Amino acid sequence: MAKVKLTVTHSECRSAYHKQGDCFVVEDLCPPICHELWNVIYPYVFALQNGGDLDCGDKKARTFFVRCPDGGRVAVRGELLREDEGSR
Repeated sequence: MAKVKLTVTHSECRSAYHKQGDCFVVEDLCPPICHELWNVIYPYVFALQNGGDLDCGDKKARTFFVRCPDGGRVAVRGELLREDEGSR
């Protein structure tokens, strides 16, 4: 299964669950991310793991940017990993 890397690019998480720079690699199980944020991220992860390209600005890409539904306090960048990057 394709792997997707999630990187927290900004965090003002009111519960201190996420810190800027946190990284998670998603393969078959969801990572330790709060459920509100995971609900926003999951459709993008699913699309990338199943060969989809996403709208990213004015082009298609295998990356995405999302913000926490709690006022955008946490920002996450997701990207499809190449097979040789999966061990990080």
